[in-house]
Amino acid sequence: MTSSLVRTLQTAYSATPSSTAYCTLQWRRGQLLVKSPDKLQQPYLPALENKQLLIDCLKHSPVNLVSVDPKIGETWVKFWADACKEAHKPMFLYGSSENLLFKQNSQPWRWFLRIIDWIAALAMLLLLTPVMMILLVLLQITSPASLFSGEWYVGERGKLFRAIKFSTTTKRNITPLGRWMRQYGLENLPQLFNVLRGDMSFMGSRCWTLEAAIRLSAEAQLQLNQLPVITSSWPVQTESNLIINNS
Repeated sequence: MTSSLVRTLQTAYSATPSSTAYCTLQWRRGQLLVKSPDKLQQPYLPALENKQLLIDCLKHSPVNLVSVDPKIGETWVKFWADACKEAHKPMFLYGSSENLLFKQNSQPWRWFLRIIDWIAALAMLLLLTPVMMILLVLLQITSPASLFSGEWYVGERGKLFRAIKFSTTTKRNITPLGRWMRQYGLENLPQLFNVLRGDMSFMGSRCWTLEAAIRLSAEAQLQLNQLPVITSSWPVQTESNLIINNS
């Protein structure tokens, strides 16, 4: 069933866009565009609303990357983000040609800063490893169910990635240890691994959560083209001056 569905999707991409209630799909040179629905009546594809089917389709398709229009809503953007992660397909927030979401940062010193980031992150990891090990032991004692958590962030050129954090909550509430860690920003220490991977930087623009990025105005989305600075309670700048006022 999955293989026949994949062939159906590929055929639809090559010919005319296909849609479901919440989005329209377009196929463009190995790039899958997930856009807000248009007025055309187009075939319904169940894989677009069933996460496991969508994951299987993405895994067996020639898709190189997925671009998702934030206008489809936060719930569906996260739905696609989770599916792309499971299918090992990179996902970006789709933007208009004016907001530079997909234009490559061509600063000549970009690679030099990347090397500095990598060296600094490695040095900090070596220095802070004893602290992180102690925190892991304490977390294992107080909340053994999960030691790490991840949150979707928007990186360079609008690429989505999971920022790694120490888990400071249980199913019911924040733990006392977690409250203390948040006070000093210690839950963000694992994000040093994000810096090593190139997702984040010690220098650059501020880091946006997926929820905040979806609410940004077109002018503020220009900042999503840059490599985000490592987050912190190490304090994070307020978002209210760049987020659309919906009230």
